[in-house]
Amino acid sequence: MCLLVFAWRSHPRYRLIMAGNRDEFHDRPAAPCRWWSEPAGILAGRDLRAGGTWMGVSLSGRVAVVTNFREPDRPTSGRRSRGELVVDALMSHESVAAWARRLDETADDYGGFNLVVGDGGGLHYLTNRGDRRFDLDPGVYGLSNRRLDTPWPKVVAARERLRRVLDDGDVRPDRLFELLSDREPAPDDELPATGVPRSWERLLSSAFIVDDRYGTRASTVLVVRADGTAELAERTFDRDGGMTAERAFAVPPPPRAEVSR
Repeated sequence: MCLLVFAWRSHPRYRLIMAGNRDEFHDRPAAPCRWWSEPAGILAGRDLRAGGTWMGVSLSGRVAVVTNFREPDRPTSGRRSRGELVVDALMSHESVAAWARRLDETADDYGGFNLVVGDGGGLHYLTNRGDRRFDLDPGVYGLSNRRLDTPWPKVVAARERLRRVLDDGDVRPDRLFELLSDREPAPDDELPATGVPRSWERLLSSAFIVDDRYGTRASTVLVVRADGTAELAERTFDRDGGMTAERAFAVPPPPRAEVSR
């Protein structure tokens, strides 16, 4: 993920509401969201180069999402894939707190990451840049390629749009997809300075990115009800920003749900 906004225990019917865009180079192959057969029990898209994922849920009700740190001057070659973190978090039978403590031992094997992991008991933010672990209080949060709630323009705007959705009380998938769809770049005087060329700062500043080389490949929304049942929906896009497919899943799934192979 490169943009994620989420509301934790901030709606009377939903424990968790998430909406995020995955931005990636178009030549990096990926499979759309579906139930995995190996390892079984994960609902997620799949990076076909490294085998991990960017956002997923498990049959046990655990949720995990990762974003990378934008660090163009910091080499990442030879490091482990950050997508492994999501898979490991979803498949772990430990408490999130115990899993996070174990992650401390290997966190520096990865490039810079932000990880949001939750279960029925809590929602947690983990990173290997600065202080590493936080238990999140109820609230509305935004995340991109810096630490949680860093006020990049697209993070601030998307977080405010999510607050308006919560105020309206209309938490349909279409409303959540809409808040991810803004293609307007930030004004030049509001662009962050992250070490990439100014033209890239401008391109990356919109919530939804359209470019022939790199762009928004998928949008994903997730709502988890108070009883722990959930719905996840995904839209995938081509390099021109046109939607290629839309999928929706229930968690837990109905009998004989389709799985990926």
